[in-house]
Amino acid sequence: MTRLLRRWPEALIILFLTVAALTCLLPLVHELAMAISSNDAVLSRKVGFIPIEPTFNSFREVFKDASVLQSLVFSIYLTVAFMVIAMALTIAAAYPLTRPELKGRKFLTTVIVITMYFSGGILPLYVLIKMLGLLNTMWSLILPLAVSPYNLIILRTSLMSVPDSITESALIDGASYFRILLQIILPLSMPILATLSLFYAVGRWNMFQDALFYISNARLYTLQLKLAYIVINNTSPEVFQLEGAAAGHRIVPAAITAATVIVATVPILVAYPWLQRYFISGVMLGSVKG
Repeated sequence: MTRLLRRWPEALIILFLTVAALTCLLPLVHELAMAISSNDAVLSRKVGFIPIEPTFNSFREVFKDASVLQSLVFSIYLTVAFMVIAMALTIAAAYPLTRPELKGRKFLTTVIVITMYFSGGILPLYVLIKMLGLLNTMWSLILPLAVSPYNLIILRTSLMSVPDSITESALIDGASYFRILLQIILPLSMPILATLSLFYAVGRWNMFQDALFYISNARLYTLQLKLAYIVINNTSPEVFQLEGAAAGHRIVPAAITAATVIVATVPILVAYPWLQRYFISGVMLGSVKG
C-alpha cells in the first residue's frame, strides 16, 4: 500500500500525458473516419471514430484534381527548400556567436533575443516584401522566416557545449574555422541539427498566413492555404467541382475537407519517425550549457 501511494505522482503524470495524446490524436482519427465514410453517413452525422460504409471516393476526387496535386508537390518542395536555407543561415549565424574571438558577441546575442519579443508588425513586413518585388514568388514564403531567433539561441547554446580543447587542437593543426565547423562541430551536433530541421520543416508546412498575404497566383498556393479556403467556405470550391460525376455520386464537402486534412497531415507525420531518435537527445543537448 505504501509503495502504491509513493507511485501516485507517476500515475498522475501518465494519465495527464495519455489525455493530452488522445486530445491530439482523436480529431485526426475522426477526420480519417469522415474521409472514408459514405455520403449518407457523413450527411447524417453518424460518423465518430469508426468509418461507416467505408469508401475512398473522397481521396480519389482529391487526387484527381491537378491543382491539389500541384499544391501538394509545391508544399513539399517549399518545405525542403526552406529547411535547407533556414538551417544554413542559422548555422552561419550561431557558430560565430560561440567563438570568444568575436568581439561584441554578447551584444549581438542580446539584439537577437530582443527580436523574439518585438517585431515590426504585419503591415510593415508586407510593404517591405512588396518593395522588394517578392510578392507572388516563392521567396516571400522563405526569406521572412528563414532565421528563427529561438532556434538560433538553441543552436548557439548547443554548439557551446562542444569542448574547447577539440577546437583548439584543430586550430593548432592549421585547420580553418570553416573546416572546423564542417568536419568537427557539425558532425558532433547532429542531434540538435536534426531537431531544429524538424522544427523548421513543421513550422513551414503548417504555415498558411504568409501565403494568404503574399500569394495570389493559384500556381503558388500551398496545400495549407487551399485547405484553409475549403474549411472557411465550407463548400467545394472550383478545384473540387465534380462535373463529370452523377448528381447522386457527388462527394459531400465535409468528406472532401476531411480527406484534404489527412493529405495535408500525413507527409509531415511520415518525417517524424526518421528524426525521432535525434529529437529527445537534441532538445536535451541544447539545454546543457547557457
